Amino acid sequence: MNKNIKYLAYYLPQYHPIPENDQFWGKGFTEWTNVTKAVPLFKEHYQPRLPADLGYYDLRVPEVREEQAALAKTYGIDGFCYYHYWFGNQKMVLERPLKEVIDFKTPDFPFCVCWANETWKGVWFGGSEKQVLIEQEYPGVQDYIDHFNYLKDAFLDERYIKVNGKCLFNVYIPNLIPDLDVFVKTFRECAAQVGIELYLVASRAPEDWDPRAHGFDAVIGSQFVNLRYVTGPLYQRLTRAEVWKRRFKRLFVKEEKLNLNFESRTKPLIVDYSEAIKYLLPEKKYDYTYFPCVVNDWDNTARSGNKGVVLDGSTPELWEQHLKEASSYVTEHPEEEQIVFIKSWNEWAEGNYLEPDARWGHRYLEVVRRVKTFFNGK
Repeated sequence: MNKNIKYLAYYLPQYHPIPENDQFWGKGFTEWTNVTKAVPLFKEHYQPRLPADLGYYDLRVPEVREEQAALAKTYGIDGFCYYHYWFGNQKMVLERPLKEVIDFKTPDFPFCVCWANETWKGVWFGGSEKQVLIEQEYPGVQDYIDHFNYLKDAFLDERYIKVNGKCLFNVYIPNLIPDLDVFVKTFRECAAQVGIELYLVASRAPEDWDPRAHGFDAVIGSQFVNLRYVTGPLYQRLTRAEVWKRRFKRLFVKEEKLNLNFESRTKPLIVDYSEAIKYLLPEKKYDYTYFPCVVNDWDNTARSGNKGVVLDGSTPELWEQHLKEASSYVTEHPEEEQIVFIKSWNEWAEGNYLEPDARWGHRYLEVVRRVKTFFNGK
């Protein structure tokens, strides 16, 4: 079978001020605010993370987006998957970077959209777990129509990423949508009215979630987020402690005692990256289309402090091993569906980025180019 593996990287747009973040966290807040405040919390803890080539950029600047795209293209990234925040009733945040990419027709780089359909909570930034910042709502059919119409220009853009001729649209947590069948039907009907088809992809789904049974075309692996998150509807039958025990019991946790209480934890949960990557891909093949999601590094203590999770000891060599295993997984897919999702291009406050930093430079990006050449021969 021909190999044409494509690597799509999630892209965070939270690098420019918005009124909502000003209100929540203070005037001028961006993702860099937390990045620059980070401090080491244990011996040899790699904090703070300092950007190299691109510096502390502002995504309102078109030249920054051009430089990001050029860098990604040079090292074999095939497109960005932009996080998109639509909370219902036409409430959006952080929409400016993608809107300008579409309106200005630049950079010349493929992209698709991930609807990050979850409530914004303070716990993501070290606040209270119960603190709701922006509630995700699902008002019904008209809101789905309005949502599609907002995204229509993106779907019709010639740079938009397609699979089998269909526009790839990632719904981050489909199980949160109370009328999922209505959403799918409405979006597909709206697409047909403008002469396109959608390739609906789910993420953050339970294990063995067959996308076809829910009107979707494919699913993205959720092994990492299933390890990381301990709340939410996917695990409503389990207590917090039970979730932590089930998800981390197989991993080598570098603490004498695993503290399951967020509020009283005196240091972050530290897990060896070399052990974690053993569990970030499925042990079996599915009879539906499954895309692996790889994680090159993770440390969200810049956001969450002692409530954070650290995949400690990531190196370019271990990242290469992980990426090769994920790439091997999709080699038997039809050529159009040989896709690996990378989390992420630029989630700096979660220690989860491919952009060059002061410690590793371009070495993580070089891995992508090397692995792509290994499999595709180009």
